[in-house]
Amino acid sequence: MLQVQNLEVVYDDVMLVLRGVSVAVPPGGIVALLGANGAGKTTLLRAITGLLDVHDGEVTKGSVTLDGEPVHHLRPAALVRRGICQVMEGRRIFAELTVEENLRIGGHTSPRTIKARMEDVLTLFPVLAERRRRTAGYLSGGEQQMLAMGRALMAEPRYLLLDEPSLGLAPRLVEQVRGLIVEINKRGTGVLLVEQNATMALSIAAHGYVLETGKVVLDKPADQLLADEDIREFYLGLTRESFRDVKHYKRRKRWLS
Repeated sequence: MLQVQNLEVVYDDVMLVLRGVSVAVPPGGIVALLGANGAGKTTLLRAITGLLDVHDGEVTKGSVTLDGEPVHHLRPAALVRRGICQVMEGRRIFAELTVEENLRIGGHTSPRTIKARMEDVLTLFPVLAERRRRTAGYLSGGEQQMLAMGRALMAEPRYLLLDEPSLGLAPRLVEQVRGLIVEINKRGTGVLLVEQNATMALSIAAHGYVLETGKVVLDKPADQLLADEDIREFYLGLTRESFRDVKHYKRRKRWLS
């Protein structure tokens, strides 16, 4: 199991961003992490994948463990070798390289293994197979997201961390990405899905967490979160008719009290 236990993260030695966060991703499961911008979702992913120091952040308390062994002190490459891969927000593909070259960069094993993995990835993402010689920067937004996911899968991760995979995509493409996440999970990969699209995330997750101002404020099975009145209001959206209603709406965010 991939576990985060009572994690605190500080940026620049002064800014406390995560405050005792605990999250668990079981093998082969899908876990959703919801929260508004600035809640600390990306920081949590950086802590898991060893990228905090790039942003002048550090773990000051708590731990990240993989199968009971602390791994938060390891470098990103070592974490990838242990089976933890991240697809960052904004895709971060190599725009000047071809689709195939992007995928090769994601592999870190023998040429024979890389070839086999690439065929698996191209089978999962047929559109990438059609465009394997095309320059990645000319792909559509949805195709670039698939390329970013495929590149991560080249490392054969046990756990895949997805940071806002539906961001900026049309509804039809969001459904396509949703289906791909489900298929990746069916093949045995555990998924930590960071999303503001609560409907999409909770519809495929088994469990969900809500992060607010660096703290986990709700922790329930995904179907219960999807049915929760406050989640439906604050993450699925409601229209308020007056400023007084808006003030009442904000006060009803009970989990912050």
